[in-house]
Amino acid sequence: MLEPLVPLLAFGDPFPRGILPYLLGGLLVGVGAAVIYLATGIIAGASTFLESTLSYVSGVDRFNRFKYIQSRGWRVVFTVGIVSGAAVWGLALAPDPAIWTTDVQWWRLLGGGFLVGVGTRLGKGCTSGHGVCGVGSLSNTSLVNVATFLVTAIGTAQLVAAMGVSP
Repeated sequence: MLEPLVPLLAFGDPFPRGILPYLLGGLLVGVGAAVIYLATGIIAGASTFLESTLSYVSGVDRFNRFKYIQSRGWRVVFTVGIVSGAAVWGLALAPDPAIWTTDVQWWRLLGGGFLVGVGTRLGKGCTSGHGVCGVGSLSNTSLVNVATFLVTAIGTAQLVAAMGVSP
């Protein structure tokens, strides 16, 4: 039997930790994307950064395009910066280090990661490329993709919760 729908988080407190962390995070992401675009003319999408990194270990033509080979050095630095910045915050600055733990089984995390990867290929980019850079430049494709991401995510979360699935 289906459980009742879970109330949407959007109707709750939009800033549970206060507005400052969200404001600072948004500003840093926006400034970072702008600096990359202004310095290189390249949109700062994480899925493209991953593809360029794969050129180091893969012989597949898709990952060894000239534009990836030419720019992969700084893209790797950018990607390592994202991961290490999150690690530094989580290990040294987070108010509660337990925030990095989850009760979700490894196979669900792996499956979710796989589906995200498939989605970035089908959507011709990821949420950072479309959501930050594409929407900021008023790209019609990005506006449609971001709306699709949101509707799909909200619908999936509601369906999974209604089915009673928990971590």
